[in-house]
Amino acid sequence: MKWIVIAILAVIIPYTYITLRYRKPGKAFEPYHDMKERAQTVRLLSAGFQRVSLKAELPVDPSPSGPGAAVSRAPGGLPQILQDTLLDKPLLAAEIDDVHAAPVVNTLLGYTIELRYTQPDHHQHLGGAEAYLQGDEIWIAPELEKLHGDLLARNRQNAVRLTFPAGSLKPGTYRVTALGTNSSRAWTLQVK
Repeated sequence: MKWIVIAILAVIIPYTYITLRYRKPGKAFEPYHDMKERAQTVRLLSAGFQRVSLKAELPVDPSPSGPGAAVSRAPGGLPQILQDTLLDKPLLAAEIDDVHAAPVVNTLLGYTIELRYTQPDHHQHLGGAEAYLQGDEIWIAPELEKLHGDLLARNRQNAVRLTFPAGSLKPGTYRVTALGTNSSRAWTLQVK
């Protein structure tokens, strides 16, 4: 028995030292996930899209500041061009109920959008948000994630604050659409 313990120690000690000393910092390579992400990026770029990850926060109190853009209803679901391009379709909110966003923003500043949405059921929560830019169109997809096990979301209606990073929008006039499965909201944004 002592030879087994000695053999185990003789392997574990050098292995631990080598692993800690020479391990690559950062996230490990996940072949399936990373290759799928690369393929999706190539498809988006070849279709003329720019993808921007938005900072998503769940505000305690929605705090609209200043006059907002004129927001109108838009058809629900992903636009056909995104359906054809994306490998993994995002799990969208059922409804985008309301949006408060500035109609004009400086390109050097971040652009903040506050929106209220309705989830399809209590088995999902906000996982993040992505913006897809192509020409003068911006599609914002607040993405939901399924809750595992017996976990449930408290409310089906929630508010979220999404922020574009500073410098991610080029000067111009854009039609922005916050995407929901059944109904979306759209408005015009001028970037100076």
